[in-house]
Amino acid sequence: MHIKPEIRILAIDDSPLIADRIMIIGAFFRGGEQLDGVLRSEIGKDGMDATEAIIHMVTGSKFYGQIRVIMLDGITYAGFNPVDIETIFTETGIPVIVFMRSCPDFEKIRLALEHLPEKEKRWEIIQRAGRIYRIEQANPVFIQVCGMDRKSAVEIVRRTSIHSNIPEPLRAAHLISTGVVLGESAGKA
Repeated sequence: MHIKPEIRILAIDDSPLIADRIMIIGAFFRGGEQLDGVLRSEIGKDGMDATEAIIHMVTGSKFYGQIRVIMLDGITYAGFNPVDIETIFTETGIPVIVFMRSCPDFEKIRLALEHLPEKEKRWEIIQRAGRIYRIEQANPVFIQVCGMDRKSAVEIVRRTSIHSNIPEPLRAAHLISTGVVLGESAGKA
């Protein structure tokens, strides 16, 4: 897969867990350089609706035809609301990269799931994300991939990690989601 410098990426991150409904923000980027748009949706804390919400966010967006990669910050959102990356790829036709700063501790994840409904279904979705690849950088990071080859995914992560080992689109999605929610809660005080 040929990766253009300005590949269109939709990076998605969730806001802090301060309510039962958690905001997710999509930052639509050209490569790692330019923010072209922001999308938002909501999902349930420890729910089972993250996959569906992301699909609707993507397919209902005016950017849908331009998005070449969906980049996620981890495989679970809003606590333990798992994202089925195979379903996202199948439903949208857009490859998915799951970015992680550290390798997940699956034993801890299994233990945490014991306290939630549909624990086996959640575990199955997490496992379905597939193999975890380590990307060697100053600080190693990890990815899972669906719909594209590992080499292309690594190139996209490296090209967009401009100011740190975190890709700029994800960094922006995180800053926006944190700022919007914390700004709203400060205004209510």
